[in-house]
Amino acid sequence: MKSLIVPAILAAFTLPALAQPSTPLVDQRQATQQQRIDQGVKSGELTPKETAKLEKGQAKVQKMEDKAKADGKVTPKERTRLAKAQNKQSRKIFGRGDNR
Repeated sequence: MKSLIVPAILAAFTLPALAQPSTPLVDQRQATQQQRIDQGVKSGELTPKETAKLEKGQAKVQKMEDKAKADGKVTPKERTRLAKAQNKQSRKIFGRGDNR
């Protein structure tokens, strides 16, 4: 009987953690945008000030994603808001390299 209690307790705590909502498209896009920023830094197209602004924008989108996931479900409305925020961030990244 004791041998069944420990696995049951362990499962009660680990299964909810595994059931985190998934946002693979958001995650992939964040990674791609970060690569674009990194490339701009490496090539010298971005100044430190521009880089800091872009990094701040990336952090804002990440915070929005974390907030959307906090309740255990990412709704279609939240996904739309994330997509719009990523579109805005993408435009900012695209426009930074040639604004000197």
